[in-house]
Amino acid sequence: MNKNAPIYRTCIATRKLYLKSDLYRVVKYNGLVYFDKAQNMPGRGAYISKDLKAITLAHDKHLLSKALRCEVKDDIFAELVAALSKEKR
Repeated sequence: MNKNAPIYRTCIATRKLYLKSDLYRVVKYNGLVYFDKAQNMPGRGAYISKDLKAITLAHDKHLLSKALRCEVKDDIFAELVAALSKEKR
């Protein structure tokens, strides 16, 4: 396996492939849901693109809850939007 090959993941909202660095990761670990900024936490993870439309779609259709198989609270979405606004500055 080539260690220099780019890593791709699928966004749960848009269902498109993106580079891993172009996505946010949300993780369920020990029954709790976390926004994994470093993308290295253990547990079940779901990726969402760094786009407000994708985050809104995931919130409205409960896509993170379905992907992580648990309830995802609104504060996780607030963290995603805050991280997106910080990056866009």
